[in-house]
Amino acid sequence: MNAFTPFARMPGAMHPLAWAALLCLTSAAPAWAQADARLPEVTVSSSGLQLGVSEMTQPVSVLEGDALVRQREATLGETLDGEPGITGSHFGAGASRPVIRGMDGPRVRVLSDGSELHDASTVSPDHAVAAEPLLATQVEVLRGPSALVYGGGAVGGVVNVLDGKVPTAVPDKGYEGSAELRAGSAAREKAGAVALTGGAGNLAVHVEAAGRDADDYRVGSGWAEGRRVPGSFNRTGTGSVGLSWVGSRGYLGLAFTRQNAKYGLPGHSHSFEGCHTHGNHLHCGSHDEHDHEHDHEDDGHDHDHGHEAVPVVDLRSERVDIRGELRDPFTGFSALRLRAGVTDYVHDEVEEGTVATTFKNKAHDLRVELQHEPVAGWRGVLGLQTGQRKFSAAGEEAYVQPTLTRQWGVFLLEEYRLGDWHGDWRIETALRHDRQSAEAQDSGVERRHHGTSASLGAVWRFAPGYAAGASITRAHRAPTAEELYARGLHMATSTYERGDASLRAETSRNIDLSLRKTSGDTTFDVSVFHNRIRNYIYGRTLDELDGLQLLQYSQAGATFTGMEGRVRQRITQRLGVTLFGDSVRARLDGGERLPRIAPARVGLRLDANWRDWDGAVEWVQVARQNRVAAFETATPGYGMLNLGLAYNGRTGSGTPWQVYLKARNLTDRLAHAHTSFIKDAAPLAGRNVTVGVRVSF
Repeated sequence: MNAFTPFARMPGAMHPLAWAALLCLTSAAPAWAQADARLPEVTVSSSGLQLGVSEMTQPVSVLEGDALVRQREATLGETLDGEPGITGSHFGAGASRPVIRGMDGPRVRVLSDGSELHDASTVSPDHAVAAEPLLATQVEVLRGPSALVYGGGAVGGVVNVLDGKVPTAVPDKGYEGSAELRAGSAAREKAGAVALTGGAGNLAVHVEAAGRDADDYRVGSGWAEGRRVPGSFNRTGTGSVGLSWVGSRGYLGLAFTRQNAKYGLPGHSHSFEGCHTHGNHLHCGSHDEHDHEHDHEDDGHDHDHGHEAVPVVDLRSERVDIRGELRDPFTGFSALRLRAGVTDYVHDEVEEGTVATTFKNKAHDLRVELQHEPVAGWRGVLGLQTGQRKFSAAGEEAYVQPTLTRQWGVFLLEEYRLGDWHGDWRIETALRHDRQSAEAQDSGVERRHHGTSASLGAVWRFAPGYAAGASITRAHRAPTAEELYARGLHMATSTYERGDASLRAETSRNIDLSLRKTSGDTTFDVSVFHNRIRNYIYGRTLDELDGLQLLQYSQAGATFTGMEGRVRQRITQRLGVTLFGDSVRARLDGGERLPRIAPARVGLRLDANWRDWDGAVEWVQVARQNRVAAFETATPGYGMLNLGLAYNGRTGSGTPWQVYLKARNLTDRLAHAHTSFIKDAAPLAGRNVTVGVRVSF
């Protein structure tokens, strides 16, 4: 019997208190994580106050340095999948967005160094996030709505992707850079990236580029449809050039970035063309054919199009970023920060050589922060944020009429520190007010929403190496234009979507508790959360016909409860073992379960380091997900064996270099992602071995 067989019978989601009692939860760090058990004291840029990881009141993950280099994948969702409480939406190889604590889409805000990343990924899971992980220098994840300084709508969390496209300093030796090449076996992937920063005096310039060419990927053994997922290829190219003026008190710069991508849409079907609604029921075929009337008998429409060519997304995104910081701008204030972005995004969905649908998103946003010196012991940041998004879709799948969304918000974040009362305390409070208008330009219908969000949190360092954190948040999220005005077929997800212009704003009430130990032979980091959402907006399935679902955007109370964490025991100075996992439960007030909620995970990792070598081997067991919504199917559990190995060296001139190998799913298990709309048409990749080399100079 397999030693891990008992895990296959784990329930779809374990009770959070049971997890807490066992301390079985973790940040699922990459397999090659260093053996040092201490949490990295890197600065969290998205904290608003430039805090370290251990000072944060809410759970946070930071990927940087060597760990980020080896954990990066083709998409942001894949890169973060496995971090505590995070999975990917997984739509083939070209599109995967982070899903945090069971929430995705507009509830997870993706930023480019503090500025919102405008693309079409919040509209549909088959749309890619316009960020290139190979060019990221740091990725930060703030969980839960307490990161409301970036918008009350981020009730799931915030992902901030940092990069070097706008230089913030002139290199000491006049230049610095890096180059990386990697290759993967499952999709015959070839990828590479190069970045170079140079300058003199007060001017600095940065250029960078990345490219990827991957074929259809191979799945685990035993899939009835074959060995590779048709249309799962991904070809992406990204380039950027930036220029900054750098002075003794700060910098001001801008960068232009262009990304081109082509990737397939597995599972896309034309079998629903011509389908429409009769009231709250679906009908396919001509009107003189017999309606299905809930019997779902054959309607004369041919549903077998398995041999048609897979549609291809042809994406182009052009973006201009303006970033700046001025230290000590005037009396009483320590920093003034500016972030602004202008995006021109368009992608065509090409079918059999013809453009079937074109999506466009022209957007801009501006964010200004002013950090003040302590006043009566309180130090903080006040700021203003505005943005506009003009979105349109034209063609066969134009299920949303052109919309214009305008947003603005003001926020205040304050902290207070005190000690000598049974330990050191850091107290944090935040307040934000948002307004939004969303106009459907064809019909002229406009809806306005506004709301005030607030949070209160504290970190208590009650003993050396120990810290307890707690936060309470009340946050508002306005409905998106798609939730308000959608009406039509969306064949990528096999749905007919109907919006509701009368939707009200959501109100989220979240409690987050954490406990961590950061030093000694035994370390751990565990957190639990309970999120109660009033007027939760979701796609309610009213009818189903041969795989096509009629989704009506509706509102009801919902509750999300879960936990994530890890415990590590250092066995020797060079050897350690970690037990980790996460779990989330989500349901509506009436007891109905929400769809595509990730099942519980638990894993065991052994890490080691010797001289210039470091590596680890781990087993991750994902439970069967049988807590499913109406019209949703259960997903079997699976286990994966992963391996990581890296060697760090230097050239004769002292230039550091690194060679690494990572292997995922070594046992070639067939696995399905429950968070995916196309989990059956596009299983996860099978055995995949990636080798890479990176040089920094």
